[in-house]
Amino acid sequence: MSEEHRAIPRHWLRAAAFVLIATTFSIVLFAQGPPRMRKHRVSEAKTLALVPANKKPPATNRVRVTEKDGFRIIESNDIPNHTVGEFPNRGNPNAIAAQNWTIKIPLQPTPNDTLTPLHQSASHGPPNMPFGIGINGVLFEPGTAEFWMGDRNADWNYEALGGAVGLGLDSNHAHVQPGGIYHYHGLPTGLLEELDFIAGKDDQDRHSPLIGWAADGFPVYYAFGYKQADDPKSGIVKLSTSFRLKKGERPSGSAGPGGRYDGAFIQDYEFVVGTGDLDECNGRFCVTPDFPEGTYAYFLTDAWPVIPRGFRGTPVLLKERRHGIHPRRPR
Repeated sequence: MSEEHRAIPRHWLRAAAFVLIATTFSIVLFAQGPPRMRKHRVSEAKTLALVPANKKPPATNRVRVTEKDGFRIIESNDIPNHTVGEFPNRGNPNAIAAQNWTIKIPLQPTPNDTLTPLHQSASHGPPNMPFGIGINGVLFEPGTAEFWMGDRNADWNYEALGGAVGLGLDSNHAHVQPGGIYHYHGLPTGLLEELDFIAGKDDQDRHSPLIGWAADGFPVYYAFGYKQADDPKSGIVKLSTSFRLKKGERPSGSAGPGGRYDGAFIQDYEFVVGTGDLDECNGRFCVTPDFPEGTYAYFLTDAWPVIPRGFRGTPVLLKERRHGIHPRRPR
């Protein structure tokens, strides 16, 4: 064969050069870590605009719960039974995709003297831990990765339910992370309806059913429990949180966004002992239908924090992230 016929066509050389440049750029980009955070300047809470949950999920719900070697093992595809919102949408660019969770949480958790917060103030890694997982296999993950001016060090973390930054939540107070992970930021209304509980009602004639488990292994319920924590014959009451908005205004200038404390940021709230029925983890020691001998239990409330923002026990890591983009499956 002649040298002319053995020569590589120029368009092949151009294509190879393009791939080489693109690959090199990608390596450099990922070596530098996660993309820069968005620089939000808004500092006022807004009425939360929810996307109607009128779409069927893209797959059939799959969840299996077993107990082995001191752990509760939850295998799930992260797809709910209930209807969901339209994803992607204007506030959320991600489509729901089935996952392959295998989550192991302690079967007999032990309470600690000090709490572990979901919110991590360190400048690296995910700023908030997932709280737990519903009985339908969908994660409770109330925190966001959105900060005022994109400044992790200043640590003014936007509250997903505050409405200041639109995140495309559907009427289950859920949306989708990169990688297709559907998760709850607030009351899982569709799940509650499946359990014959309507979110927002002030009266119920029975204790909340079990709706999930926290990452430390303790059970999770909706807000209705026994009037006296240790007496199932004492009647039913809607339990209230002990958090409230701080009074006054936030620091301004380089120290903060300014403006009054109105719920736009998680730092707008404070825990005040004795103002509600629940502790700083939105839980209490009590008896429940599932634990007649007593347990520590968490309760989702209508008012903030809705989903608890701290652990009474020692949480396990429900999932990990690389650069906040591609989630790894929990082990």
